[in-house]
Amino acid sequence: MSHEPPAAHDLTHIAPRDKAEILAEALPYIRKFHGKTIVIKYGGNAMTDPALQQDFAEDVVLLKLVGMNPVVVHGGGPQIEDALAKIGKKGTFIQGMRVTDEETMEVVEWVLAGQVQQDIVGLINVAGGKAVGLTGRDGGLIRARKLRMVDHKDPSVVHDVGQVGEIESIDPSVVKALQDDQFIPVISPLGFGANNENYNINADVVAGKLAEVLKAEKLMMLTNIPGVLDKAGNLLTNLSAREIDELFADGTISGGMLPKIASALEAAKNGVTAVHIIDGRVPHSMLLEILSEQAYGTMIRSH
Repeated sequence: MSHEPPAAHDLTHIAPRDKAEILAEALPYIRKFHGKTIVIKYGGNAMTDPALQQDFAEDVVLLKLVGMNPVVVHGGGPQIEDALAKIGKKGTFIQGMRVTDEETMEVVEWVLAGQVQQDIVGLINVAGGKAVGLTGRDGGLIRARKLRMVDHKDPSVVHDVGQVGEIESIDPSVVKALQDDQFIPVISPLGFGANNENYNINADVVAGKLAEVLKAEKLMMLTNIPGVLDKAGNLLTNLSAREIDELFADGTISGGMLPKIASALEAAKNGVTAVHIIDGRVPHSMLLEILSEQAYGTMIRSH
C-alpha cells in the first residue's frame, strides 16, 4: 500500500493568495479556541467510510496541533449489528433501546472497546496524533446504574432492557491528565456499576455529559443528516435552547434525532458554550465548522 497522500488533498489548483486567505480566516478561531476542550461524538457514515475516516483523523490531529484539546466519544451501532449477526443473534429493541443481555453485552464490549476504539486510535496515530483508548472503567471515568425504562404509554410499566446503563457520575481526571500531556483520549461509552457490573450507555448521552463535566467550549456531534431541519426540510443553522424546546413541542424534532438533540440541549443548558450538530458525510466538516465562518450544521447556543 502506498503512503503517498491521497489525490483529494492536492491543493495545487488553489491560488497562493486564496490559500493565504483561507489560513488567515482560520487564525481568529485558532486564537479564540486555543487551550479549550472540544468533545466530539463520532459515529454514523463518518465512521464507516474509509475516506471520511481519514479526514476525521486529520481534523482531530490538526485541532490538537493548533492548541485545542479534542476528546473523542464514539458509538458503534452498525458494527455491533454486524458482530451479533455473525454469532446468529438478532437484536431486539424496546422504545429504540437495544435489549442487552449478558451475551449481547460481551459482543458490545468486544466491538466498542476492542475493534471500533482501536481502529480510531490507529487512524489518529497514523495521521500524526497520539491517541489513547479509554472505557468508562479506566480511571473510574464513568459510573453507571441500570437504566429504568418507563413505558411511554403506561408509566406504571418499567421495561428491563438488560445491561443498559444511565450515568451516575463522571470523574474526568484521567481525561484531563491525558489532555495535559499531548494525548487525544478516545472513549468507548461503557460504564461500570457499584458491584463492578458492565453497562452499555448511549454514546450521545456520554458525549453530552462529558462535555458538561469537562466544561467544554464545544460539543460536536457528527451525524448522518445536515443538521436540524425545519418542517419544510430547511437547515436551521443557529438555535437557542428555548427554540429547540419549541421544536420538540411541535414535533419538528422526532424519532432517532430525539436522544441526540436532547443530549445536545442538556449540554447547552449546563454550561457547554456551543453544541454543533454537523453532517459527518461532508469531508472535513468538523474543521470547516470550527475554523471558518461558514455554518456546516446546526449550532445550539446556551442562551
